[in-house]
Amino acid sequence: MRVRSMASKTDFMKEARLQKQKKLKKYRFLYLALAFIVMYYLLFQYIPILWGFLISFKDFKVGGTIMGAKWVGISNYAAIFRDPDMLRLIRNTLVISCSRLLFTFFPPILLTIAIFDLRNSRFKKLSQTIVYIPHFFSWVVIYGIVYAFFSGNGFINNLLFAAGGSRTEFMTSTKAFVPLLVGSQIWKETGWATILYFAALTGVNPELYEAAKIDGAGPLARIKAVTLPAMLPVVTFSLIMAMGNILNNDFEQILLFYNSAVYDVGDIIDTWVYRVGLGKMQYGLGAAVSMLKAVISLFLILVANYTSKKTTGRGMF
Repeated sequence: MRVRSMASKTDFMKEARLQKQKKLKKYRFLYLALAFIVMYYLLFQYIPILWGFLISFKDFKVGGTIMGAKWVGISNYAAIFRDPDMLRLIRNTLVISCSRLLFTFFPPILLTIAIFDLRNSRFKKLSQTIVYIPHFFSWVVIYGIVYAFFSGNGFINNLLFAAGGSRTEFMTSTKAFVPLLVGSQIWKETGWATILYFAALTGVNPELYEAAKIDGAGPLARIKAVTLPAMLPVVTFSLIMAMGNILNNDFEQILLFYNSAVYDVGDIIDTWVYRVGLGKMQYGLGAAVSMLKAVISLFLILVANYTSKKTTGRGMF
């Protein structure tokens, strides 16, 4: 009996090995494509992180080598906390990031629901195409549009002046800076952000909506009972990723929008790294800031994922 058991176990292992070889042969092109993707991330994402981590402990200079640079230990990290502007930079970063999260997270959800409920399929496709278009504009173009509307001689000020009001310099106003950032972000990215939510809704069985109609559920009740539960996994994923990026404002947008008049509210960690790390060639200091941001972002993702699992039963991992 023991010999038979061992023989059957050997046959099972051979069969499993053959099945594995067949699958490898059948999906060899997919595995090859996956190998290229993995190599890309290793070469251009993870290895640079290791080099950046090493630079953060060194006094790296242009023209030298990373390994040959002088080792300074945690001096770069200590210099960050000694900088008198760091508290202001952190405050500005959090204000802008939290404003983005608060005002840009829900519009894509609402827009997705509004377009998804359209009955005319042609109009639905046209609406989707129209809301996607602003995403493909560069921030230089977006800034030009915002400037044309909100500058001293822009469209909005001309309307106010024609109505008997006074002109306001929105582009140099510390009170208008964050609303302009958030508003232009909403206009540019809301449509593009609906793609994930539309993908979630395409998997919903239409019979669920028909059953809800038969049960007497109105449009709002159908959204609550069918649409929102289908979108919940994607909403959870988007929220967790947004929490991880809370320290990563859109650098290009802020670099274009801010000026000397709004430095007090517009200068953030990324612009400081650009000004000090690149402008003054203090690469070790810039790398140290990037490493701290990465660690904090990872911590926020883990906390958000844990909280999501405890409260909703869903998480990203």
